[in-house]
Amino acid sequence: MKYTKIIAALSALLMLTSCTATAGGNNGSGDSASQNQNSATQSQTEKSEESKAELDYSNLCMQRVSIQTISNDPKAIDFATVPVAGFVSEMIASYTPGYKIPAEPYYEACTVTLRDPDGSVIIDGAPADVKVRGNWTTTYDKKPLRIKFNEKQSMKGLNDDNAMRNWVLLAEYKDASMLRNKTALSISREILEKDGLYASDAELVEVDINGEYFGVYLLAEQQQINENRVNIFDAPKDYTGTDIGYLLEFDGAYYAEDDMQTFVPDYADNAPLESFNGDEKGKKIQCQPKDDNDYKGETGIVIKSKINTKEQKAFIKNFVNNTYRIMYEASYNNKAFVFNDDFSKITEDASITPEEAVRRVVDVDSLADMYIISELTCDADIYFASFYMDADFSAEGDKKLRFEAPWDFDSAMGNKDRCADGTGFYAASIVPDVNSPAKVDPSVYEWGLETINPWLAVLMNQSWYRDIIIEKWTSAYDSGVFDRALKLIENDKVEYKTAFENN
Repeated sequence: MKYTKIIAALSALLMLTSCTATAGGNNGSGDSASQNQNSATQSQTEKSEESKAELDYSNLCMQRVSIQTISNDPKAIDFATVPVAGFVSEMIASYTPGYKIPAEPYYEACTVTLRDPDGSVIIDGAPADVKVRGNWTTTYDKKPLRIKFNEKQSMKGLNDDNAMRNWVLLAEYKDASMLRNKTALSISREILEKDGLYASDAELVEVDINGEYFGVYLLAEQQQINENRVNIFDAPKDYTGTDIGYLLEFDGAYYAEDDMQTFVPDYADNAPLESFNGDEKGKKIQCQPKDDNDYKGETGIVIKSKINTKEQKAFIKNFVNNTYRIMYEASYNNKAFVFNDDFSKITEDASITPEEAVRRVVDVDSLADMYIISELTCDADIYFASFYMDADFSAEGDKKLRFEAPWDFDSAMGNKDRCADGTGFYAASIVPDVNSPAKVDPSVYEWGLETINPWLAVLMNQSWYRDIIIEKWTSAYDSGVFDRALKLIENDKVEYKTAFENN
């Protein structure tokens, strides 16, 4: 499948793309870095007016997002530089004596202007609330941001120019190439769109806030239910029925969310999974901690769409648990289980094949697509977070578990020591826990801190499922998806060279 050459080429190109990931530099038009520096003692009004005079928007390197706080308080800009996610601050404080916990992310009333590289205005001072977003990325000097417009806005070409209120600015702080997310999302869109599935559109932009240059960001879409994003039924406010759409994230930091919006799957009573290593079956591992002495992190599910009742939570938890059990029984025990009419329980059904049982409740094409994306990018986070799925139980919904909305690739494609040489198989294999040492004392814990993504692994020993992956991979390769990704990297390196140097 020429897999090793593609991975090696992507990783090498991104590693060779050299740019600084620290916010700062000049105003983004190629001028001196000192041009937009202002005295800290100036009032916000004076600073904003002077910065506007200094910033030259007539010859930009790329599209420019300008954010201006409504407040003239000199500290108003703190909303973008100070906050850290609450649970992250608490963790840091637990092992850092004297650490002063900063404010949690909060919305600041702003206006947002979007300009083309020639300086022409696309969005002119649209009112919006803006805040820092993310988890550990909130600790970085250059923080990612979420924009919530008062009224829907289209962002010139993104998502076919569909207007929506919610957009994000990814800081790309730890990716020195600044191209991993953009490249991975481009590949994902080509693969997923063929099956009518969603992946965020994205474009690089430069950002200034209150006249101060903040650097290059990736303008992307908010992960949310929307007819132009994750297209499932969005329940009306205060609706209590279980016949709604559910957007879910596989997330090791589930404990930081509202308990009403989270649950921990049982994964067929934590049944062991085989590591997939190509034609050979590897060793086995349980995806959740096996006991209190198992130091592996527990992964839960965060319900990203809003639910209103305990019954809704119980319903989707039961559906996820039983759907996984159907997958596991089909794959490991060659048995077919089916739901009853109200999806409350499953029973064995000898009249259908195990494959048919899986296809009744899982969009297997979507799972195969996500396997290919995860395998190609060697994304270190798929075992811990940012792995999305959804189900639609409305009258129009197909009532299947679907996998889409890939996200968070700044640790992918060789940025962490995951298949950086392009050899072997990765996405359904046992790997070192991304947030832990690869090994610990064998006398304490036999395998060290290792983990697996159960959703990507559970069907891999079934030939019918692997055939789907092979067919999809071959189709993507033959249609030029991977060649276009390599060309995109090369083109972006050249086109945005000045902006990367400004960052």
